Amino acid sequence: MTIELQMLGWAIVLGFMYVFVAIGFATWQRGLKWNTGNRDDAEQPLGKHAQRAHRASRNFLETFPFFAAATLAVVVADRTGTQTALGAEIYLVARVLYLPIYIAGIPYLRTLVYIASIWGILQMLEAILF
Repeated sequence: MTIELQMLGWAIVLGFMYVFVAIGFATWQRGLKWNTGNRDDAEQPLGKHAQRAHRASRNFLETFPFFAAATLAVVVADRTGTQTALGAEIYLVARVLYLPIYIAGIPYLRTLVYIASIWGILQMLEAILF
C-alpha cells in the first residue's frame, strides 16, 4: 500500500476524531439528554470552545474531499513519489495540529497550519497535472 493511501486512511480516522471532539464538547455543555434526544427544542448556544471544535470539524470536512480526491487520483494515475508522499504527510500532520490549535484559539498559527494542509494537497495536485 502506498504512503498516500495510508495517509488517507489515517485522515479518515482523524475526521472521526474531529466529529467526536465537537460532539463531546457540545454534549459536555448541553448534557447527555440533549445528545440522546431528538433535539426538537431550541438549543442553548455553545460556549466558545464547543463552537471552535464545531467550526474546526466543519473546516476539516471542507478540505478532506479535496485531499481524498487528490490521493486517489495520484494512486490511480500511478504518479506517486516523494512529492506526493510528503504532500499527504504534511496534510495529515497539519490537520492533526489544527484541531487543538483552533480550540485553544491561536489565530495566526491556526491559519499557518491550515495553509500547510492546503500546500500538502497542492503538492499532490501538481503531480497529477504536470
